[in-house]
Amino acid sequence: QGTVPTELGRCTKLKDLSIRENNLEGTIPSELGELTALTDLYLGENNLQGTVPTELGRCTKLKDLSIRENNLEGTIPSELGELTALTDLYLGENNLQGTVPTE
Repeated sequence: QGTVPTELGRCTKLKDLSIRENNLEGTIPSELGELTALTDLYLGENNLQGTVPTELGRCTKLKDLSIRENNLEGTIPSELGELTALTDLYLGENNLQGTVPTE
């Protein structure tokens, strides 16, 4: 339980962050966009709310992004199209709208 700490944005050498299935609440902090070395981000199967931060588009080394099974809403940010290394993207079981950006 709890929230995703904004302080994680300071861990700029972090490559893999998995905090799925923890009953986390609150929003996905925009500070995670500072994790430019990140290749894997797993925040799925929590109770996160709000929108997908546009700042995640700065994590251009991301290969796997899973934010499925939360309570996220709003439009899928076009900035996710900047994630050109992305091979796996899991957005399902949220209330997101729009299409997955290709560029």
